[in-house]
Amino acid sequence: MKAALYRNTGAAADVLAVEEVDRPEPGRGEVLVRIHASGVNPTDYKARIGLTPRPIDGFQIPHHDGAGVIEAVGDGVDPARVGQRVWTWLAASGRRWGTAAEWTVVPERQAVPLPDNASFELGASLGVPAMTAHYCLFADGPIAGKTVLVAGGAGAVGHFAIQLSERAGARVIATVSSPEKAALAEQAGADLVVNYRDADAAARIRDFASAVDRVVEVALGANLQLDLAVSQAGTVIVTYAAEPSDPVLPVRACMTANINLRFVLLYGVSAAAMDAAVTGISAALASGSLTELPAHRFPLADIVSAHETAEQGVTGKVIVTP
Repeated sequence: MKAALYRNTGAAADVLAVEEVDRPEPGRGEVLVRIHASGVNPTDYKARIGLTPRPIDGFQIPHHDGAGVIEAVGDGVDPARVGQRVWTWLAASGRRWGTAAEWTVVPERQAVPLPDNASFELGASLGVPAMTAHYCLFADGPIAGKTVLVAGGAGAVGHFAIQLSERAGARVIATVSSPEKAALAEQAGADLVVNYRDADAAARIRDFASAVDRVVEVALGANLQLDLAVSQAGTVIVTYAAEPSDPVLPVRACMTANINLRFVLLYGVSAAAMDAAVTGISAALASGSLTELPAHRFPLADIVSAHETAEQGVTGKVIVTP
């Protein structure tokens, strides 16, 4: 099969190549998925660069997220799953068979049924972003009737955080940095969209809601001052991304505000929480509550360009199609 892979970490143009490799076969408890779309996430190119060092077993096919059709199953898996449309999550975690290939093999629980009303591109956009969003939102209990602030509402995690919050009955405020991104956050369903660079950003948020209950945070250091300005005792600020430099935490201000800080890295989240995320995302998909981000499409042969585009921080989702 054709697969994008790397044997050493480094810049995309230096280490990524498309090669012919033997197609993997599903072992016990696994399924073979023919990939129709593969999503690129920051964690994928950070691993390839070497920022999050992991051992490479001969070669590494990147990308955790993808969508396609199950073509074969291993022992212990219901044969009726053959022919099922699915989306995958953490396909390359501790394994060489990421989704940037014509086929991948994953444990069956990591191949989740994809409803007919959802495109393969939407399926390939879920995984890391939607599961991160779900955990950030619900790790500290229900959010019905609460006010949620989503920082970076035009990003992939922000997009799904808005839609999962709306579906759960929360009021949603999104912060963005440009009119283009504001339009995306509004399309996703945010009740209020604010440019965080505006001097009156905190005042606009407080006019909409006296305080927020939960913050889904993409840049803790850059945004903490705004977060604290709109928080109340018991507000939970959940951060899921690391900035180039570690922020300095204003301990006294956080104590005075009586806020809770939670830090999330999906690889260490419990199996029960991951399963809960799958259940919640599946229900949202079935109801049509989740929508696609603007797609930037690349064939597998242009894997280098796909990674370089994602690294440049393009708005929307980079999709690779084998």
